[in-house]
Amino acid sequence: HWGFRDLTSRKRLQVIGTQIEFKNLSKTFPSRKKGAENVVALSDINLTVAPGEIIGIIGYSGAGKSTLVRMINGLDTPTSGEVLLDGTNIVGMKEKELRAVRRNIGMIFQQFNLMNSRTAAGNIEYPLKLAGIPKDERDERVAELLDFVGLSDRGNNYPEQLSGGQKQRVGIARALASNPALLLADEATSALDPETTHEVLHLLRKVNQDLGITIVVITHEMEVVRAIADKVAVMENGKIMEYGTTYEVFSNPKTVVAQKFVATSLRNTPDTIESEELLSHEGRLFTINLTEESGFFAAAAEARSNGASIGIVHGGVTTLQRHSFGKVTVRLTGPKSAIDDFHNRLQRTTDIKEILR
Repeated sequence: HWGFRDLTSRKRLQVIGTQIEFKNLSKTFPSRKKGAENVVALSDINLTVAPGEIIGIIGYSGAGKSTLVRMINGLDTPTSGEVLLDGTNIVGMKEKELRAVRRNIGMIFQQFNLMNSRTAAGNIEYPLKLAGIPKDERDERVAELLDFVGLSDRGNNYPEQLSGGQKQRVGIARALASNPALLLADEATSALDPETTHEVLHLLRKVNQDLGITIVVITHEMEVVRAIADKVAVMENGKIMEYGTTYEVFSNPKTVVAQKFVATSLRNTPDTIESEELLSHEGRLFTINLTEESGFFAAAAEARSNGASIGIVHGGVTTLQRHSFGKVTVRLTGPKSAIDDFHNRLQRTTDIKEILR
């Protein structure tokens, strides 16, 4: 029997989100050029996504993130390794078994993938119709989902009559139609403007919090990860280069690729042109990693007491997962010994780099 969750009442029934495990997962594609080496798309991926978690998988084009997603729903097969959904290895499953697995997985696409010949309600209803759900139950479910995504008054509109954000909301509602325990969002906000992106990400967070669904977000935008993810995996050349909570990766990225992504989002360090301008003035410049344990303010107070003058010339602080962090660039003038002591003291507690001419 088809079971509905009441999406509109306060007594919502929560799903137990899917647990995903990648074990020693690798994927190699044969080269299209004769005599050339095979293409390694994934290399020894080991990763666990907990039930009900939102994980952001980020990387530049060619990093392997989309290939990794195709492993989750069995659209691609690894060269070696395992993909476990709630403890069951789906690698090697027959197509009939995979179809049953996919019914528990919702997909959200970059270009919405809506059928232009069907209304918003018709698009949401379509997977229910394929599943053989009776008409009255389909209508009830579609109404619930339209209300949940904030489009109760748009059910009779066709995709061409909807904005990009509204189309993606329809896409999310359609993905939720079959009561999935797992959502895969592959570049789901790339075609949207910043304000609409924020609205869609807020809706996905609501889906996760209200319904308990595990969400895998594939993106090349660090702002998306920052807004929604509990954990983040940074990929490059088919490998996971860095993994941790979103706060850990943002506040202290350890790899070059993660540092580049974080810099695009936080913009709290001076670029080359800004650095040249700052260096044209008197004094020494230091960029300091600020965390709740960095000791910056105590070091600054001591430097002042020793005759140095200190001023903030660039930086930014943000809050993520209940922690505050950021970077600040300061200019110090005064006795060399006081400035050296400031530098040496902070080296013991945080990351500090002098900007040199």
